[in-house]
Amino acid sequence: MPRPLYLLIPLLLLVLSVPLSAKEVRKMNLTSPVFANGQPIPPLYTCDGKDASPPLVIQGVPKEAKSLALIVDDPDAPVGLWVHWVVWNISPRTTEIAAGHAPSEARQGTNSWKKTNYGGPCPPSGTHRYFFKLYALNEALNLPSSAQKKDLEHAMQGKILAQCELMGTYSKK
Repeated sequence: MPRPLYLLIPLLLLVLSVPLSAKEVRKMNLTSPVFANGQPIPPLYTCDGKDASPPLVIQGVPKEAKSLALIVDDPDAPVGLWVHWVVWNISPRTTEIAAGHAPSEARQGTNSWKKTNYGGPCPPSGTHRYFFKLYALNEALNLPSSAQKKDLEHAMQGKILAQCELMGTYSKK
């Protein structure tokens, strides 16, 4: 026996409401005003220049985020993955990271040079890819400055609300 149409109305309303609420969800995004995704990083932000971190722009952080974390690495390094920057406890209200600076409230971990700051692209040969990976977390993290990428990734497990990445390339001059 066919079901009365009035029984299908709640289901129809539920299906129609999904696209409306999906439009409200913003995707987190990381960009830079000095290079586009997949494009070369200007020499100023590498070992051929001032070796300063490039400016970054953050959009669409989930409202429930309590902190952000950033990892910059190079999977094309001859010795394996090379970590350029490890940063956590960035305020979720941060919309820009200025060139050459970590956000003041953030904590920086140890990179592959065994330093707690940004180390710019400096490939020995060829063109390498540099991934700037941003994570929105549901809590702030309690890590020492000796923490490395693997420590940060372990601490973030089960706490990631959203993530995005920006990739730039560089060939040493």
